Formats: sequence, structure tokens, C-alpha cells
Amino acid sequence: MPELQRLHAGHAPAVLAFELANRAYFAASVPDRGDDFFDQFTDRYDALLAEQEAGICAFHVLVAEDGSVLGRFNLVDIEDRTAELGYRVAQHLAGRGVATTTVRELCQLAAAQYRLRSLRAATVRQNAASQKVLTKAGFVPVGPADPAHLAGEPGTWYQRDLVHAILPGGRLREGRGHR
Repeated sequence: MPELQRLHAGHAPAVLAFELANRAYFAASVPDRGDDFFDQFTDRYDALLAEQEAGICAFHVLVAEDGSVLGRFNLVDIEDRTAELGYRVAQHLAGRGVATTTVRELCQLAAAQYRLRSLRAATVRQNAASQKVLTKAGFVPVGPADPAHLAGEPGTWYQRDLVHAILPGGRLREGRGHR
């Protein structure tokens, strides 16, 4: 069964393999990372780990039983108890509910572990799959996203408010989206 894990140095080879294997698939719906991303992967990866250590971001990978990465789920620009959500899932898992389930899990983790109150996510207009994931995970559209934030593409911001109430048994009560 796949497991959501906090990113660490040992994940680097599997993350690179995931990004390379799915590059064309991702580029069909979101701006391509470019050759520099792959040419400078080690330095960029180390910088991500440093940002995570500083508390600026919290990066996660969905790891298969064999150690391969099935998806990336990130909380970036953590500030004032809010963060921006970013995610991507391997092509062979698209349309199977993996992204939605894992985004929901990350929302619970964001509230319980990182004590965040809300998450935002921007998606380009033509990425209907991402919009569907966000909606199913409790996010609601809150306005247009600046094309500069989406590599020149028009898009929409989505938001989900998180609730920090702990129920009996230590379970976290989920939020219901933006109000």
C-alpha cells in the first residue's frame, strides 16, 4: 500500500526517476520544468531540503512498496498558518482517485502536524483533472490566479480552510472548505 512520506535525502533517486518518467505527461497539463531542472537536479533537491529544514516548505512523496515515487505533494510558502499546495501524480495512476485521496490526507496532516489553517492551490484553466481533485478534496474556487504565477497561463485559485478541532480518540475533524 502506498505511503505518504516526508521528503528526505534518500528519496532523491526515486524522485528524479519519477520526474523523468512522467515529464511529457506533466508537460501536457502544466508548464514543463525545463532541462535546467534535470541538469541541476542535485543542487535543486538539496535546496528543497534546506527550505524544508527552515520550515518554509513541507515536501512529501507518495511511495510505493518497492520504494518508487508515485506522486509529489508539497506545502510551499508556509507563512501565517497558511500554505500553497502543489501536487503531481504518475501518469499510470491518473483518474484512479490517488491524487484526491492523498490531497485529503495531506490536508489532515497540514492541520494536525503543521498547524495550518488554510491551503491554497492554483491551477491552469485547461487542467480539468486538477480542478476535479481540488473540488473533491474540499477546495473551492476563490478567484483568478495571476498568469505570472502559472508560467503565463490563465488560471484559478482554490482554497480550503482547515479545522484544528481534535475529536475523541485523537482524530482530526476536517474542514468544509472556504466560507
